[in-house]
Amino acid sequence: MPNQRLRAALAAGGWTYATLAKTVGIDPKSVERWVNLDRTPRRTTAALAADALGESAYALWPALRQTRTARANSPELVAFYERRSDLPVSAFVDLMVQARERIDVLVYSGFWLTEDSTFHRVVGEKSAAGVQIRFLLGNPGSDAVAVRGADEGIGAALAGKIQNALVNYRSFFGLPGVEFRLHATTLYNSIYRADDEMFANGHLYGMGAYLAPVLHLQRVSGGGMFDSYAESIDRVWESARPISSPTDLGGLQT
Repeated sequence: MPNQRLRAALAAGGWTYATLAKTVGIDPKSVERWVNLDRTPRRTTAALAADALGESAYALWPALRQTRTARANSPELVAFYERRSDLPVSAFVDLMVQARERIDVLVYSGFWLTEDSTFHRVVGEKSAAGVQIRFLLGNPGSDAVAVRGADEGIGAALAGKIQNALVNYRSFFGLPGVEFRLHATTLYNSIYRADDEMFANGHLYGMGAYLAPVLHLQRVSGGGMFDSYAESIDRVWESARPISSPTDLGGLQT
C-alpha cells in the first residue's frame, strides 16, 4: 500500500522525490520506495525529511512509534532512545497518565511540553485525583541558565523560553497538589517522573536536549539507578525557590 500521507505532504509542498532526496542527502529511489512501497526510513533520516516537509515523522511513518527495547543487563532500563526527538510528546503524556501518587518535571524550560493540550488536561485530572505534581524550571536569571543557553548556542533565548513556559503553565498555578519552583542548578539531565517510572533525557554540550539520548527507567527491587535519579530531583527541589505565579521571578535573581 502506498504511503498516502507522505504523498500528500510532498504534493502540498511542491516537493519531488529528487528535491526531497537532495535535501535529506539520500537517493531519490529511496523516497520513491517510501511513497509507493510504504517503506519506513531510519529514524534520523525520517526526522530530517519530516522537518523539511513540516510534518511529524510519527504521522508520516507510524512504525517509528515502536519502542526500541534496551539491550542491557539492568532490569531498571526499560528502553533506550538515541534522541528525545525519537519519542513523540504522547509518550511523555502516557507516562504521566499512569501516575497515582506523584509527577515530577525537572527541566530548564521544557517548553515543548507546555504546548501540548493533552498534557494540560492530564495535569488537571491528576491534580483533581490527589496526585502531587512538582514542576522545577530554571531560574531565568541564574548563571546555570546563562551557561546552558550559551552551550546550546541560543544564548538569552533559553531564559525567554523558561518565561514563556511559565506563562503557558499559568492555569496550573493554584491547582491542588501542584507546586512550582525555580532552580539555579547545573542539570546533566532533564527528568520526567511518574511514580516508579521516568524518562531521563541527557544533556550534551552544544546540542539541544531533543538531540540527546533518553533512558526509560523503572524502579525495581534491589536496583539503584532509578533511585539515584529520583534523589537528584529531591536535591534540586530542596535548593529551589517556590513561586506562586508565572511572573513571580524575584527580579530574575540567581
